Amino acid sequence: MIETGYLCPCGSGIPYTECCQQIHRSHAKAITAEMLMRARYSAFVVQDIDFLYNTFHPSTRRFQNKNAIRQWAVENKWMQLIILKSTLQTVEFEAHYLDANLEVQKHHEKSTFKKQGELWYYLDGR
Repeated sequence: MIETGYLCPCGSGIPYTECCQQIHRSHAKAITAEMLMRARYSAFVVQDIDFLYNTFHPSTRRFQNKNAIRQWAVENKWMQLIILKSTLQTVEFEAHYLDANLEVQKHHEKSTFKKQGELWYYLDGR
């Protein structure tokens, strides 16, 4: 777990407690798709599996497996998030991490988000 005062893993440059932790505690505080993307990355770092699961869009959530999400979060050491491009509903990013063999990996994805009511959700990625 990240202690008070540590910079947020999302790369914002502000403390976790003033950034993504606020969104982890209240999904509604992610007022843009990019904010939700950053919070989802940070959730992998702090292993907040419920947040990750609950922020999948309701239409796709039933296809998700919490144990698989947990395994992906735990087996990797998350190093850095780089936002390459962000629009209203898409975020292209690179997540750099060390895998279980301590080899550097890069997950490059263009994610699509959808707003339902007042909440943003992760829809899919390619």
